[in-house]
Amino acid sequence: MKVGKIIKVSGPLVVAEGMDEANVYDVVKVSDNKLIGEIIEMRGDRASIQVYEETVGIGPGEPVFSTGEQLSVELGPGLLEVMFDGIQRPLEAFKDIAGDFLNKGIEIPSLNREKKWEFVPTVSAGDKVQVGDIIGTVQETPVVSHKIMIPLGVEGTIKSIEKGNFTVVDTVAVVETENGDVNIQMMQKWPVRKGRKYAKKLNPEAPLITGQRVIDTFFPVTKGGTACVPGPFGSGKTVVQHQMAKWADAEIIVYVGCGERGNEMTDVLMEFPEIIDPKTGESLMKRTVLIANTSNMPVAAREASIYTGITIAEYFRDMGYSVAIMADSTSRWAEALREMSGRLEEMPGDESYPAYLGSRAAEFYERAGKVICLGKDGREGALTVIGAVSPPGGDISEPVSQATLRIVKVFWGLDANLAYRRHFPAINWLNSYTLYQTKVDGWMDENIGPEFSKNRARAMSLLQEENSLQEIVRLVGKDTLSEKDQLKLEVAKSIREDYLQQNAFMESDTYTSLNKQNKMLDIVLKFYDEGLRGLNNGAYLKEIVNLPVREKISRAKYLPESELSKISDMEKDLENEIDNLLNEGGVLDA
Repeated sequence: MKVGKIIKVSGPLVVAEGMDEANVYDVVKVSDNKLIGEIIEMRGDRASIQVYEETVGIGPGEPVFSTGEQLSVELGPGLLEVMFDGIQRPLEAFKDIAGDFLNKGIEIPSLNREKKWEFVPTVSAGDKVQVGDIIGTVQETPVVSHKIMIPLGVEGTIKSIEKGNFTVVDTVAVVETENGDVNIQMMQKWPVRKGRKYAKKLNPEAPLITGQRVIDTFFPVTKGGTACVPGPFGSGKTVVQHQMAKWADAEIIVYVGCGERGNEMTDVLMEFPEIIDPKTGESLMKRTVLIANTSNMPVAAREASIYTGITIAEYFRDMGYSVAIMADSTSRWAEALREMSGRLEEMPGDESYPAYLGSRAAEFYERAGKVICLGKDGREGALTVIGAVSPPGGDISEPVSQATLRIVKVFWGLDANLAYRRHFPAINWLNSYTLYQTKVDGWMDENIGPEFSKNRARAMSLLQEENSLQEIVRLVGKDTLSEKDQLKLEVAKSIREDYLQQNAFMESDTYTSLNKQNKMLDIVLKFYDEGLRGLNNGAYLKEIVNLPVREKISRAKYLPESELSKISDMEKDLENEIDNLLNEGGVLDA
């Protein structure tokens, strides 16, 4: 292919001429150092190239070599437990070659070419196969069976297939097609900017269970849904993302650190291997892919990191797994878009972000969903996307937040005031929302308990009423309220502090099963009902509020999952204590 020549260097943007044989989104090697770049604009024979490495030291006159291929990721055994950078270079292997700092122009294959994997065929010679059919499996980690699928464009009859130990580039099967024999490897490539194909998109219904009470009860996201977590600095976005990655009941987790501080990715690296997954008994890393593109890495690679992450996630979805991808944070990705747009001298939109910010964000989030995968077996896979947004000063009227909110169906609004009060997760229950509520309510009532959705609606109504009553309290004081309204305030406070507040660093509180959530919410509302019974029959509010059982209710969140029967005991204690109060007042039969 024709070699181009650099005519301009502007930070991560390089303009080269003589590139008339190349196409938009082709990968190129820039200068004699062979820096990796991607063509993002063509004008005649001039190509504008986004370079994914530092461009210091290169200048006009140096060559540009086109590869003729789009920016693609390698998909196959060896993805899990590995940490990649934004363009899928394995950082551990990078360190072995280059030391602690990224050197320019180093080429490393994304998947290990030496390591052998045990391939177990699931089809035999003579079987007919089509795109997406599973022809064999590799036990990649103790918890994930990696399914080897027929790549796009291949359809025919299995001519030969072997069991044994192979590298990702060895031929494991030969398919006889109309156009001749095709060798099948365990590895396939896919361009990151194109969504992977599927047979049919389904309506997501089952919730993604996260173990975070405020999310699961009040603002659930479905498997195959989209959610965003906007919030100011210090409000706990990253911890919410970490919690999702640790405890969500997805089978595969892809965590993308996009332009985040290095210490946050370090936290992930240190914590995840040590956390034991309650469902499998193995380390969390056994089902996790990490993509780290920290704030000190080249800006342009941030833009690619999001696409790299979602393509890997789609690949596991195609195997029939439930996958969740955490993108932390999409604001940094948008900043990379803004940087490149400015250097291309494009007409700026709001706050200098490019005019196409909304459509690019939509392209990304729309790759989520619950689907029937390609292949004869009609397996279902789901891909849930959870993006963090970091609006400057917590102002969600800025373009990135607004572009995201137009697309996603769940909004977990983090509140600085709650964070200052040490109420975590700092998700504001008054302005957050979910558009999956009706679907999830039906699922909860069917699978957890018939009273779940009713309790949720009651609790939310109490929290909203509390907000209205607080206005009166601030103006004229609490004592002006009726005893029933004061009881409402007490119960709403109990919902806030005993239910919504959760400690991510306490073993008994970091994860709460749906069954426990149901019982906890039920006992808080039971206290309200019994308190009303007491008030109606002549008991004093002060006595109701100071009942000994209240201490037990407030500490219910620290009960281990094995001791949930104690919550049922609390209900009996509550009824007995109210009965005793009324006996003392002599109005039990009233």
